[in-house]
Amino acid sequence: MDFGLTSEHQLLREMAYKFGQQEIVPGIQERDREAKSDRSILEKMGAAGLLGVSIPEAYGGSGTDYISLGLVCEELERADTSARVVMSVHSGLHSLTLLQWGTEEQKKRWLPQLASGSKVGAFGLTEPSAGSDAISLKTTARRDGDSYILNGEKTWISLADYADQFLVVAKLADSGDKPTFVAFIVDRTLAGFHSKPLKGKLGVRAGNTGQIFFDDVRVPADCRLGEEGDGFKIAMSALDHGRYTVASGAVGIITACLDACTVYCHDRKVQGEEIGRKQLVQQMIANMVAGRDIGRLLYYQVGWMKNAGLRHTREVSMAKWQNCANAFKAANDAVEIHGAYGYCDEFPVERYFRNSRGAMIYEGTHEIHTIVQAEYELGYRSDKPLKVTLPPFEGA
Repeated sequence: MDFGLTSEHQLLREMAYKFGQQEIVPGIQERDREAKSDRSILEKMGAAGLLGVSIPEAYGGSGTDYISLGLVCEELERADTSARVVMSVHSGLHSLTLLQWGTEEQKKRWLPQLASGSKVGAFGLTEPSAGSDAISLKTTARRDGDSYILNGEKTWISLADYADQFLVVAKLADSGDKPTFVAFIVDRTLAGFHSKPLKGKLGVRAGNTGQIFFDDVRVPADCRLGEEGDGFKIAMSALDHGRYTVASGAVGIITACLDACTVYCHDRKVQGEEIGRKQLVQQMIANMVAGRDIGRLLYYQVGWMKNAGLRHTREVSMAKWQNCANAFKAANDAVEIHGAYGYCDEFPVERYFRNSRGAMIYEGTHEIHTIVQAEYELGYRSDKPLKVTLPPFEGA
């Protein structure tokens, strides 16, 4: 197991860092204040090749490995969480799940446009009454000839107003007390589909989040992923991919906190001495460094497992759980170090604090991941082999 980064990894990290600092950071304070999402950033990410990271060249992607995806997410979240969310939803939850579960015809039909960014993908699982309890979802799919009729709604959907297509999980309308779940790729142009934005978010204000609705939406049967009954497994494998991007992105927030605090610790003086000389401040800085370095090792391990084609549900849960908790702690300490200045948006740490809180909810709450880790250790949970696995990286 070698966690050393290749020269290609280093170049990609540098490119993603420059993209974030040049295309996302300028204007982010204003966009965050105004809760304004800029769709042009999606187009720029596509043009830069970021949306095709970890998609094989045969389907129009860059053919880079899965650690590359983590590096890009880390550097984008270092700029702002809203940019990493694009990678989580479009690349992780949507594209990688399509790569894993799609037929050859489906992958050739959709992945090239997703990899180039000419089409944007999103994910629809959460509902008003089904979050952590995903098995209670109420959106239904009824078979009607060579189509399915979808009815229901999804909420807290990132890119709800921007995405061209959605990976949606529903239950068969006639499946009775033991629901049968089905997954579909749903095009937003279908009759009966509409979306609306959610307002008033605590964090990730520069990102688009909304609700999507299905009113007798007729979806062709060839847009179904997997078989009837595979829907829940598809959703859970999608969350494995999404959790990887969130875990790696959380390291970016910690790094951003260190960037801001290092400058402030040298600039801010108390009684003629830099506050960086104060031991309690150094303790907070040291904790951030530990969170950053341990967090990288956790997501590098998951990336290595993805490269090898190994199931990694427990490991990615651990990485998401710990990295997001450490990111929130780092942001809280960054506000503390900045004092009163950290409580206003003159400095970016206030935004990091608000953004980092959301990651402890989405892609599995802090509590859910705590239970997952305990149940693995106690033997109440184990991983069964999936009949469809993510293709291992060819260079692994």
